[in-house]
Amino acid sequence: MLQNLETLARDARSWPFEQARNLLNHVLKKRLSDAERDAAKLLIDAGKADEALATFEALQKPVVLETGYGPSGLPHMGTFGEVARTTMVRNAFRALTGDHWPTRLVAFSDDMDGLRKVPEGIPNPEILREDLHKPLTVVRDPFGTHDSFGAHNNARLRAFLDGFGFDYEFLSSTEQYRSGRFDEVLLRLLERFDAVQAIMLPTLGEERRATYSPFLPISPVTGHVLQVPTLERNVAKCTIVFDDPAGGRTEVPVTGGHVKLQWKPDWAMRWTALDVDYEMSGKDLIESVRESSKVCRALGGVPPEGFNYELFLDIEGKKISKSKGNGLTMEEWLRYGTPESLSWYMFQSPKSAKSLHFNVIPRAIDDYLAFIEAYKTQEPPKRIDNAVWSIHAGDPPGHTSPVSFALLLNLVGVANASDKAQLWAYFARYLPEATPENEPLLDQLMDRALNYYEDFVKPTKAYRLPDAREKAALEDLAARLKALPADTTDGEVIQNEVYAVGKEHSFEPLRAWFAALYEVLLGASQGPRFGSFAAIYGVPKTIELIEAGARGDLAA
Repeated sequence: MLQNLETLARDARSWPFEQARNLLNHVLKKRLSDAERDAAKLLIDAGKADEALATFEALQKPVVLETGYGPSGLPHMGTFGEVARTTMVRNAFRALTGDHWPTRLVAFSDDMDGLRKVPEGIPNPEILREDLHKPLTVVRDPFGTHDSFGAHNNARLRAFLDGFGFDYEFLSSTEQYRSGRFDEVLLRLLERFDAVQAIMLPTLGEERRATYSPFLPISPVTGHVLQVPTLERNVAKCTIVFDDPAGGRTEVPVTGGHVKLQWKPDWAMRWTALDVDYEMSGKDLIESVRESSKVCRALGGVPPEGFNYELFLDIEGKKISKSKGNGLTMEEWLRYGTPESLSWYMFQSPKSAKSLHFNVIPRAIDDYLAFIEAYKTQEPPKRIDNAVWSIHAGDPPGHTSPVSFALLLNLVGVANASDKAQLWAYFARYLPEATPENEPLLDQLMDRALNYYEDFVKPTKAYRLPDAREKAALEDLAARLKALPADTTDGEVIQNEVYAVGKEHSFEPLRAWFAALYEVLLGASQGPRFGSFAAIYGVPKTIELIEAGARGDLAA
């Protein structure tokens, strides 16, 4: 699905393709001379990326995209967002290069980091308190299911990513350090210790500067990850000397997992050792990216291409904080919305701050559904910039839900439904061929609508009385619907009557008439297309609803 799209991808305007073109230019500059780069670019622009790879051996290595994860806690919304967005860039790059160039998406777990504090809500917290400051892959698992707390959280991360169908390669920091994969770059850092210090020390406060070292040795006595000064360096022996609070003056190799690095030098070392070509990060890490890039260059590496995305805000416009709990968890989103709607939300304007709260979920679901419908009739240049192309790697579904989430929410409320069986009963007449088996998304949305209505809509319902003009219009609408066949399921026919009543009773603008319908009949400030709602709810029941609203019974 990602082949033969090179021309479209080169001209696409959506941000994943902009990033993909930046990534392509970065890799060509990183691996080729100026003359080679020009020649390779001509071939790739001509849709001959396979020839470019065959011609230039340096291009045959996979392009590496990385995302990072701190396993002191469980995967969260930010984890999903970073992997989802990086995957979108990866797929855009594949389209840009005709899917000839191999790519890897590395999900890196910084699980050798020392446990700094006991997370809230964890069972057997005394175990974690006893193991504070040890690497996460040494800290005992309070859940009792894995060899360590780090292994438990890594398993949760992998299950999380697998559940969304992400294609990735998992790497453990502990395994990379202990296996020797990082040794070459760690020895290089030992040689260039002063150059790294010259980069890092000016960024620190006076007290921290006095004791800072990029190396964090693992105490042979306690197993703690120590933040202590490096007293001596022995490049020939590949060792550092430090003062261990539990064992006095101690010498350890910098290889084989006896030390790890402070996080910014660690990030730079990882970019260099893994030859990372692309990594995005939050706006709050702009300075960290800059400093780590300098360290990467000092280590002989090339910093990856990437961009900084904006952070999410709560409903009051404040920065979301895990410790404050003012955000929205993955579990909460998936209780009310679909995974695709979350991907849709992550796609939208990543460089703009957006509210991440329950109130954005219904709109995200319906926007996703609308763009799936739009995709069906769009020309190829429009399709490739449609968000659903990026969400589904160029192969969005041909069918989604026959009705909107907003309509389902209102149907739940008006029908006073408490389970899906009640909702499916309405669809038996409107869509007689529909079943949970052949309309699986509709079935899922019913679950979400029942949950969302119960938790958020029902407590805020506020019906109002109609004024004299609105009452007359409602009575007119009821009379017009009575003139239709009782089994009418054509939403357009009903909608035409709704429009006619609004114009007949001089509502200006016409949306004031629809607002009256929503506020009087549905107890909300906005709602679905009324004709479609009435078609599913049924003309006779809709007439009863309208007459009750006109009498003021609903507000009572």
